[in-house]
Amino acid sequence: MNLIVDIGNSRIKIAVFNKDELIYNEVITNDSFVETSLNLIEKFSCKNAIISAVGVLNKNEIDQIKAKIKVIELDTTTKIPFFNNYATPKTLGVDRIALVAAAVSKYQNQNVLIIDAGTCITFDFVNASKNYLGGAISPGIEMRYKSLNKFTKKLPLLMREEAANLIGTSTETCIHSGVINGVISEIDSIITKYRKKNKDLTVVLTGGDTNFLSNRLKNGIFANPFFLLEGLNTILTFNI
Repeated sequence: MNLIVDIGNSRIKIAVFNKDELIYNEVITNDSFVETSLNLIEKFSCKNAIISAVGVLNKNEIDQIKAKIKVIELDTTTKIPFFNNYATPKTLGVDRIALVAAAVSKYQNQNVLIIDAGTCITFDFVNASKNYLGGAISPGIEMRYKSLNKFTKKLPLLMREEAANLIGTSTETCIHSGVINGVISEIDSIITKYRKKNKDLTVVLTGGDTNFLSNRLKNGIFANPFFLLEGLNTILTFNI
């Protein structure tokens, strides 16, 4: 059994895999990280673990887990199952590394565009020869709402809504239209551009806003909210 930990910008996702099968997952708080990890290690008799963090890891907390299990702390020096052609490989986020690993494992010999819709919206492209070429980083939905409020004097801070008409008839509905329709148009447009340049392109949508966006996009995609966890498990297995 493998313990998988993804420490993101706003939450921690923790999971257990039996080989390639996801058998348990939950979202936890920072305060419960060590306790939950140790409980899962005992409950599922986990033998190996991988921890991915977009920020700085707490060494004391990691040491407590290392005392119980073999741990890989994912960074840019970790062995990966693809060729990293990023111009600045040391600056590539560990979350993006994991997503590409999932792509080359699940969609072998295919061109894959991975879209991670979370705090940021990231686009990552790996070709059929397992060459990771890069992508793009854009503000996520929540970040767009917050920026409109923070960098203006009168625009309110709004929460995401399920419906966003094309034509807003008030300040609030105009903000919803701009943010939601803007994100959808951006993603659809980028997918279209990638498809023009790459035949047989597979597109995977993942991240916290997967369910919200998947039915709103015109281009055909595979929606998988657990894609990053699967990628971390792929890297762990690759290093055992």
